[in-house]
Amino acid sequence: MAAASAGTPAARRGEQSDMLRFITCGSVDDGKSTLIGRLLFDAKVIPEDHLAAAPRSDHAGPAADGMPDLAQLIDGLQAEREQGITIDVGYRFFATAQRRFIVADTPGHEQYTRNMATGASTADLAIILVDARKGVLRQTYRHSAIVALMGVRTIVLAVNKMDLVGNAKGRFDEIVAAYGEIADKLGLASVTAIPLSALQGDNVAIASTAMPWYGGPTLLHHLETVSTASATAQPFRFPVQWINRDASGFRGYAGTVLGAGVAAGEEIVVLPSGRRGHVDRIVTWEGDLLRADAGQAVTLTLAEPIDIARGDMIASPQQSPILADQFAAHLVWMDETPMLPGRPYLMQLGTATVGATVSELKHVLDVESGMQKAAKQLVLNDIGFANFSLDRPMPFDAYEENRETGSFILIDRLDNATVGAGMIRFPLRRASNLTWQDFTVDKKARAALKGQRPAVLWFTGLSGAGKSTIADGVERRLHALGRHTYTLDGDNVRHGLNRDLGFTDADRVENIRRVVETARLFADAGLIVLVSFISPFRAERQLARDRVGAEEFLEIFVDTSLAECERRDPKGLYRKARAGQLANFTGIDSAYEPPAHPELHLRTPDHSVEQATDLILDALRRRGIID
Repeated sequence: MAAASAGTPAARRGEQSDMLRFITCGSVDDGKSTLIGRLLFDAKVIPEDHLAAAPRSDHAGPAADGMPDLAQLIDGLQAEREQGITIDVGYRFFATAQRRFIVADTPGHEQYTRNMATGASTADLAIILVDARKGVLRQTYRHSAIVALMGVRTIVLAVNKMDLVGNAKGRFDEIVAAYGEIADKLGLASVTAIPLSALQGDNVAIASTAMPWYGGPTLLHHLETVSTASATAQPFRFPVQWINRDASGFRGYAGTVLGAGVAAGEEIVVLPSGRRGHVDRIVTWEGDLLRADAGQAVTLTLAEPIDIARGDMIASPQQSPILADQFAAHLVWMDETPMLPGRPYLMQLGTATVGATVSELKHVLDVESGMQKAAKQLVLNDIGFANFSLDRPMPFDAYEENRETGSFILIDRLDNATVGAGMIRFPLRRASNLTWQDFTVDKKARAALKGQRPAVLWFTGLSGAGKSTIADGVERRLHALGRHTYTLDGDNVRHGLNRDLGFTDADRVENIRRVVETARLFADAGLIVLVSFISPFRAERQLARDRVGAEEFLEIFVDTSLAECERRDPKGLYRKARAGQLANFTGIDSAYEPPAHPELHLRTPDHSVEQATDLILDALRRRGIID
């Protein structure tokens, strides 16, 4: 890697994209906000009233005298002004005679990794700032690793504050060589190095006379002329956002064109169904089009009657996306609550929303060193690599091939908060090798032989609440009625199936995931299954409901106060937990999330075991599970 030479990279105007999205990133006090402020100031795109209202700079130097404080031109949050740092992603639009730009000023602090990843996710180019006095830091590697991970391949190495090192060419060359090693390691082949001073304006928009040894472009000229990958080079994709119908029988599929575009009459394939057809019309408010290109919002009608729903994808049959229900992906975690493998989430993939779980967390990336570390969970701002399992096959592309169709977000099922953002690497081979085997004797036949309807009774509550005692009473009564049952008890299962699991939050989630699948299989055998587990987390109990099916699932909250459970303490566990001999004990140093809407809420101070049993049997009769 070397400094840019005059005219490099230069591209013919007809090859340029009209819009360039770029991100600035660097360590704290490297001058990101000052650089963007200087770009906006020198490009003369800041309104006069904003300039007049901006505080004056207190920096010394001929170019700073009487200047507005450049950083304050874009740092918008009050917390940023108070702390003197950038903590949010600040987006700014500006334009020159040659090009339009959207710039993202992103945080330099490690705790705001998710903000930086957000800014990089839509960027065509990244400006990596390095303070000429400090040189390449571990933060430099971290920022470069994140932009590489997010698919940004065009880099500007902006060596800032050259005026503070005497504009020395030797220092610039030293930094360029050090960054070259990082770029090689991360596969960043397109790197242009520019020496500059954002505060003084050297080589930002005007060539510096203080660095006569540099013959390359200014930063602004480079941004105006740099060539980035064109979206039209990607295959045609059309995620269906909406189904348009009217009384006349019109049926069209609304969405935004991605990739190479589509013309009326072209053959298409609809995924996940795999049905093929042809585009009949391309409808817009202004009238029909013969062709729609990338970025255009249109409604397509098809010549063939194909059943299509929101979330489906219309694509080129010659270059169709991958269709699978399992894949490996990088995941940036954005929530205070840790990501736990096995926990159910919603995934927004394109315009579709599907159920998803992290089936295996492979590693967490140390983005400051490039090392991969083993982990059982992801915490806020972590970047991990994991295997994902979806509840049905979905179309997608690898992120490095198509950022639009290769990215997703994870959503908490309970509060609909966005908790993570992911970039798909590749489908898992087992996703196409495994199919569900159907048998002639199914659940209905097995249940009919037993003369009953299958069900799962899920008992939840604190240790010592009385779950197993009540479940035992219910099973005795069902057995006397001639019903076929089985009880899965928390302690019993840990002697065999789950003996390899501990009591961390991650292990608790996996513990319940296995039990959910076991209960589901037993219900498939036609049994009435009683499950007695603390099951402290709502998300896993929701997983049980979803996997079993709401019509066959009853959540039974055995509600006993912590004080009463401690008084009973039948196994001496609370005593050990209070003495510090038992870590991660529910109710003491691990949370219990009570059910919001259980089918049965048994308050044990108000109900004897017999009364609780009667209430449960009455609920089963109302469901038609017993008569």
